[in-house]
Amino acid sequence: MENLSAIQWEGYLRPDGRKGIRNIVLVVYTVECASFVAHNIAFGEEDVHVVGFPGCYDNAYAIRILLALARHPNVGAVLAVGLGCEYTQPARIAEVVRESGRPAESYFIQDNGGTTSSIDKGKEIIRRFKAEIADTPRVPMGLADLVVGSECGGSDATSGLAGNPVVGRFFDRLVDAGGTAVFEEVVELMGLKPELQARGCNEEVREALGHTYDKARHYCQEVNQWSASPGNFAGGLSTIEEKSLGAYAKSGTRPIQGIIRVSEQPSRPGLWLLDSVPDPHFMQFGYTNPNDSEGIIDLISVGSHIVLFVTGRGSVIGSPVAPLIKVTGNNRTYHKMKEDMDFNAGRILEGEQTLEENAMDLLQLVVDTARGQLTKPEKLGHREFFIPYKYQDTPSLSNGCRA
Repeated sequence: MENLSAIQWEGYLRPDGRKGIRNIVLVVYTVECASFVAHNIAFGEEDVHVVGFPGCYDNAYAIRILLALARHPNVGAVLAVGLGCEYTQPARIAEVVRESGRPAESYFIQDNGGTTSSIDKGKEIIRRFKAEIADTPRVPMGLADLVVGSECGGSDATSGLAGNPVVGRFFDRLVDAGGTAVFEEVVELMGLKPELQARGCNEEVREALGHTYDKARHYCQEVNQWSASPGNFAGGLSTIEEKSLGAYAKSGTRPIQGIIRVSEQPSRPGLWLLDSVPDPHFMQFGYTNPNDSEGIIDLISVGSHIVLFVTGRGSVIGSPVAPLIKVTGNNRTYHKMKEDMDFNAGRILEGEQTLEENAMDLLQLVVDTARGQLTKPEKLGHREFFIPYKYQDTPSLSNGCRA
């Protein structure tokens, strides 16, 4: 492995100064009625991804996510498509994106002749966008420029023994190199409040970590859901506390710089905790991480260039905007699902590698991905996403997005 400070690759320089590792055109739909047209615009087009919000009514949480994804450093241009009846206005999304320096356009299907005409119009726009962003400036990029998120799902006993610990060790190396690491799933930290608070970089952060933990515990009590599933139990886990010990391992050992909310960018390098749990006065609206794809989208919304997804039982999902690397601590799962799993941390449990050796292999895979190597989800065309109705006291809606 190269000296960490010497590792470099060519990134894409955005007008806001951030650097991306992919250069995609993003098609955003603003209501479920427009999803068919949006997906058909992107169909067969290389480096064109789709995200969208199915709801017809206003939800600031969802709009913040759409705006964050549309201005992600991996995104070069945006086409926003709506039906024409919905609350979320595609023209406002395009306006905010243009203010970030990226090319963006929008239209309503109702104003463009219907399905076929709207698909044809969208394909013409994205072809023009692809030609335009082909000239995006390339600049040196290294680990200090990288933001990596981590999520786990379909956990088994090996997730806490190998899969999450190797991500934690990688996070330590990334933070030491000046990069940014983000972990989430506060509802999978139950029983670990003292350990979590002790990691805060100062008293203010320690107090915020305690508040965030208490909110998550209250949330789990209110919805009677402790983030443990039959699949977890079948994989050898017994309680949420046992699962939490494994989930916590993916955070590594470095000090926690603070807590960010969905669509909020870390203010400085280091390790950050992402809080995606609905706030107490909004508990009746939305669930936290109803599926793995939502947690991954949350991590991408805070600027993650790459997301590491740890699963002991196996998974076949991917993600739009940012590459997904699927890690398993289960050697059997890796070989049984080799079409979909990117990285085998089970080699640690088999005695083939130490934790440190495995972590350095993972770091090399992350670097190769940043340099342009496709992950298995990317090769297979997996671009799943999920944006639900949810309410949070997140940062103010940048420039607004309401008609």
